[in-house]
Amino acid sequence: MGTREVGYVGLRGNRVGFAALGVQRWCTGRIAFRKGKGSEYVACPQQRPVDVGSQCAECESKDGFRFVHTIHRGGFVSRELEAHVMQPHWLYIATFANGVHKVGTAADTRKWGRLAEQGAMCAQYVARAEDGKVIRVLEDRVTEALQVRQAVRSSAKAAALALPIDTARLDAATGALAARVRSMIEPEDGETEYRIVDESWQAPGFRDLATGNRLAYPNDLTAGTHGFTVDACIGQTAVVTVEDSSYVVDLHELKGRRVEFGDYSTELPPVQSALF
Repeated sequence: MGTREVGYVGLRGNRVGFAALGVQRWCTGRIAFRKGKGSEYVACPQQRPVDVGSQCAECESKDGFRFVHTIHRGGFVSRELEAHVMQPHWLYIATFANGVHKVGTAADTRKWGRLAEQGAMCAQYVARAEDGKVIRVLEDRVTEALQVRQAVRSSAKAAALALPIDTARLDAATGALAARVRSMIEPEDGETEYRIVDESWQAPGFRDLATGNRLAYPNDLTAGTHGFTVDACIGQTAVVTVEDSSYVVDLHELKGRRVEFGDYSTELPPVQSALF
């Protein structure tokens, strides 16, 4: 607390302990474009509390990415954002543990990292264009024609990971939908704005996630103390070990909230034995 420095905490394979410092959310800052240096994170200068969303009004108004999802529909575009969107982009179909599909876009520089941070189980890239606006137009076409959503709630992604996962079924469903999308957006003769691609991706440890021996983390992350070993990260969800049992933790609940790191542990609620 009281600092604007940005720090990083390694998760996968490490033990993480922290004490929650309340349910209040605080501004998470913004992304700024730097001439010749791409984009970078800027902490909120006033470290303001927020009641809705994750940014205060000042940071939101200055955030260089806030128009990125509507840039292809017209309206305000800064030169920096224009340069970002005009780089090569990819269109993908991603599938999550609950079987829900999503259509999305990724810049060339974020091609594989984008899928990992989304928390997808598997995905296929279906198109590539030199102009990111073209890919965003295709994204809207897929949503309108096939009713494929462009966002999936973090809580739904986490809840599904606590259930048995049929990875073969998810992979097959992704391939089938991706094939439909490629057929639907196949360029007309002579059209060169974009090209169809066929590239697959799977989350690290994809097959291992089919074991289904995980439980939903029973404690509120915004209260008390917590300590666990992180076995895997799928987007903003972590698969952790507490007292030799595997749990699914939705780390999105910590976004914008303050914690104190230390040698803390999780006190699991008692489990009543069956009477018969």
